[in-house]
Amino acid sequence: MTQPTRDDETVKEFVRRHWDGRAATFDEEPQHGIHTDEQRDRWLEVLRERIGDEPRRVLDAGCGTGVLSLLLAELGHDVTGVDFAPSMLERAREKARATDHSIEFHRGDAESLAVPDDAFELLTARHLVWTLPNPAAAIREWQRVVEPGGRILLVEGYWDHDEPWDEYEEIHDDLPLYDGRSPDELREVLLEAGLRDVEYDPLRDPTLWGRAPRHDYYLMSGTVPR
Repeated sequence: MTQPTRDDETVKEFVRRHWDGRAATFDEEPQHGIHTDEQRDRWLEVLRERIGDEPRRVLDAGCGTGVLSLLLAELGHDVTGVDFAPSMLERAREKARATDHSIEFHRGDAESLAVPDDAFELLTARHLVWTLPNPAAAIREWQRVVEPGGRILLVEGYWDHDEPWDEYEEIHDDLPLYDGRSPDELREVLLEAGLRDVEYDPLRDPTLWGRAPRHDYYLMSGTVPR
């Protein structure tokens, strides 16, 4: 029997429940948190190469425990983090309080942001699009909140797990990009959603992930049309 399609709010509640449940231990995995100075420095290098040295207004969508937000703040950017899972946000706030960085963290929906038009120069997201019931709509929404000529920068991958787990057993069929996508496939999604100059680079350096990467990770960026 075919499983009936769930409405988006029901799917998002499953997603929230999953990530709230993982917040306390999420950073313990070597590929999730930052565990060494070498790992942090390598991530800073990757981000600096793509973003440049000029401070920017950045929205980190689906910020989770704030890993990317903290790196961006360390590079001197004015960072706001948004996530749908309250426990993830609390962990991010705890980590930010332990530093000298001032980062605003808010609960929000990456597909419908409570943010004015053209409020940011850059939007970042790490391993987010596969969790969204409407990824194409989200990418259009991200273009709304990023000023024309600004950039969208995604840390993504294709993991192709054998079986969905936990809450994703119930909802994986409701997520168009579940398990991620190859860079060529995601590039087409971004182009169809309106981004320009979409390009990507592999992120295969074991230093970034704390071990040899098990999946096809990459960094993808595109420009919001003027």
